[in-house]
Amino acid sequence: MSKPPVGTLAQKGGSTRVHNTLVYIRQHWQLYVFFILPAFLLTVIFRYIPMGGIAIAFTDYNPIKGILGSDFVGVSHFTRFLSSPDFLSYLANTLKLSVFGLLWGFPAPILLAFLLNRILSKKRKQKIQLVLYMPNFISVIVLCGIVRILLSPTGMVNMLLGTSINFMTLPQAFRTIYIASGIWQGAGWSSIIYTAALSNASKDLKEAAVIDGANLIQQIRAVEWPAIKDTVLIQFIMSVGNIMSIGFEKAYALQTDLNMASSEIISTYVYKLGLIQADFGFSTAVGLFNTVINVILLISMNAIVKKMNDGKGI
Repeated sequence: MSKPPVGTLAQKGGSTRVHNTLVYIRQHWQLYVFFILPAFLLTVIFRYIPMGGIAIAFTDYNPIKGILGSDFVGVSHFTRFLSSPDFLSYLANTLKLSVFGLLWGFPAPILLAFLLNRILSKKRKQKIQLVLYMPNFISVIVLCGIVRILLSPTGMVNMLLGTSINFMTLPQAFRTIYIASGIWQGAGWSSIIYTAALSNASKDLKEAAVIDGANLIQQIRAVEWPAIKDTVLIQFIMSVGNIMSIGFEKAYALQTDLNMASSEIISTYVYKLGLIQADFGFSTAVGLFNTVINVILLISMNAIVKKMNDGKGI
């Protein structure tokens, strides 16, 4: 008697497992609803329902009348923003902070992960990681206060240089201060994901590379980089997708009247218009413009990476 092909048995086994899973879900559907429903409701309430507020961007919004009672103005808010003489300045400041921050800040946690991976002593590695992770838990406002104190005319930096320069009033110094403080605060914490990915690197291949006489750069390129390549690409795509989403808190906290030429970005502009001047419709339109640019950048970068990486993207 002939035996059925192995492929047929695999298909039957797979269909049986699917059938058993469906039967189990049907019998215990209350359990799934109990665990999934809270997350579903939170997502709908706090993520999807607020999207209705986008309509404010197309109205002369009046909080008393509400969205439906406010006068519809179409795209006049967008036209007003795009035709504003300050539009190019705000856009350029935002892009410079984002792009330079990406160019300098994105490689930093990757390099840290490679360096941490070279430390053989677990205790020493844990102590170094603790020091690197700590800045992440400092609030943005406290960080900005520390930066202001260090860079004040009587601060530590001027004491070391023997000068009395108020760096916070220099427009040309703002981007360096913003990006450098961001790297110091976030690079250590961001390196966690790359350190975890490096744990998948083959130790046998690494030992073989050492035996073959590979230097440090060759070991990283041949053994460690392939282990984190996909993670780096995904993180890079997500970073490019958020290139316009600079939080206003840090820029606003480091902003002074004398460095406005470099520190006034779209998010601080939206904050001032929306909450200080109560121009809700216009500020919502500017925020929506920001979001649309982010979505376009995310989709474009994902498509580019897919073409360069054999169809692998998000």
